[in-house]
Amino acid sequence: MSTATPRPRQTTPAKKAGRGRPPASERVNDTASPEQDILDVATREFAEKGFAGARVDAIAESTRTSKRMIYYHFDSKEGLYLAVLENAYRRIRRIEQALELGDLPPEQALRRLVEFTFDYHVDNPDFVRLVMNENILHGAYLANSQDIASVNRSAIDSLTAVYERGRQAGVFRKGIDPVDLHMSISALCFFTVANRHTFSLGFKRDLTSPQALAQRRASVVGMVLRDVVP
Repeated sequence: MSTATPRPRQTTPAKKAGRGRPPASERVNDTASPEQDILDVATREFAEKGFAGARVDAIAESTRTSKRMIYYHFDSKEGLYLAVLENAYRRIRRIEQALELGDLPPEQALRRLVEFTFDYHVDNPDFVRLVMNENILHGAYLANSQDIASVNRSAIDSLTAVYERGRQAGVFRKGIDPVDLHMSISALCFFTVANRHTFSLGFKRDLTSPQALAQRRASVVGMVLRDVVP
């Protein structure tokens, strides 16, 4: 994972629009598209090697396209990396929206959301690595995104709706900031993946075994519910 200081370059949506094509961020949901194939491969490349270490040539070799076509769709390595980040966040938010939390009682809805968040992080370590890499770079490339705030807003809106239903029903305590609650849930789940190797070595505990993951999952759910339920 590279720690090189980035010099991010602004992406140029207007350039893409001039070709008569929508921005890549609006086309990544088509799993049969060349763009999505590129994004899938680029996700692994950037997650494993960071921005500096990733090679567009390697991505082109592993896809059904060429380096020239990658630049056609995404303009540059920087544009591709930003599209990968946006796609990663868009994917988790899209699945969150499909949980149908509004159909569940508040406490059960919160439990389901925490369980999903834990499972998603465990099952998608590339997402964790991408976020870690971008934090090492101080969010330099994600700062260029025109979509990330609205994409992530859905997570807060969903959690706020669950919390407000629980607060009004008297099953959740008052005074909880949904953004802070979201951060706590994310932190507990993220740490399980981001630090599992060093934690396992330091404390002689295998955090990758099914038993350890199940125990940790139950612990995370319990901590969140104990904080919210009076």
